[in-house]
Amino acid sequence: MSTFKQHSVLPGFNLALGFTLLYLSLIVLIPLSAAFFRAAELTWTEFWTVVTTPRVLASYRLTFGASFAAALTNALFGLLIAWVLVRYQFTGKRLIDALIDLPFALPTAVAGIALTALYAGNGWIGQFLEPLGIKVAFTPVGIYVALTFIGLPFVVRTVQPVLEDIETELEEAAAMLGANRLQIFLRIIFPAIFPALMTGFALAFARAIGEYGSVIFIAGNMPMVSEITPLLIITKLEQYDYAGATAIAVVMLVISFILLLIINLLQWWSRHRNALA
Repeated sequence: MSTFKQHSVLPGFNLALGFTLLYLSLIVLIPLSAAFFRAAELTWTEFWTVVTTPRVLASYRLTFGASFAAALTNALFGLLIAWVLVRYQFTGKRLIDALIDLPFALPTAVAGIALTALYAGNGWIGQFLEPLGIKVAFTPVGIYVALTFIGLPFVVRTVQPVLEDIETELEEAAAMLGANRLQIFLRIIFPAIFPALMTGFALAFARAIGEYGSVIFIAGNMPMVSEITPLLIITKLEQYDYAGATAIAVVMLVISFILLLIINLLQWWSRHRNALA
C-alpha cells in the first residue's frame, strides 16, 4: 500500500523559518543594531556620562514609572470593561464596544490636544479639579492620563476573546458545590485569563514607553519634572547629537527588553502551571 504525503498550501518549515528570520532582520534587527553601532561611537566613559546625567535619569524614572502605572491601571479597568462587554447585555453596548478602539484610530497628536483641552485650568474637567488643588495638565499626572488613554484598548481586546471562550457551566458547577463569587473568580476565571491579561499589560506598557505625540502636549515638558525620554531623544537629535540620542535610546531598548522578557516569562509560567493543574 502506497503512502501519500499530504501537502500544505504553506511552505515547509525551513523555507518559512527563513522568510521569518529575513523579515524580522529587515524590519527589527537591522534598525535596532544600527542604534547600537551608532552609540558605539562613544567611549564607555562618554556613554555612561550621557545616559546617567540627572536630566536623563529623571526622564527614565518618569517614563518607566508613568508607563507602568498606566499599564497597571489599564489591566485593572480593562479587565472590568471586558467583563461588562462579555457578560452583560445593555443598551448602547455596541457603541461602547466601538469607543474602545478609538485610541487606535485617533492620531496621537489629536489625542494630546484633546486631553490638554479637557484637563487644562480652563478645560471642561480641569476647571473643577484645579480649585481642589489637583492639577493634571502640564504635570506628570497629565502624562499618566495620556498613557492610560492610549493603552486601554490593548488590555480590553486581549482579554475579551478569552472571557468569551470561558464556559459558564464551570462557574455554575462551582457555585453548586458551594463556592462563592470571589472563589469562583480566583480559582476558575482568573487563572484562565491571567496569560491574556499579562499580554495586554505588556502591550500597553510597551506602547506607553515609546509614546510621544499624545504626551508632549499635556506634559509641559519641563526638564527634571515632566520631560519624557522620547522627547529628550528628539531634543538631542535636533541638536545633531546623534550619538547621544542613540545612547539614550539603547538604554531604553535594553530596559524595555528586560522588562518585557520578565513579563513573557510570567506568562509562560502561568500557562505551564495551568497545563499541569
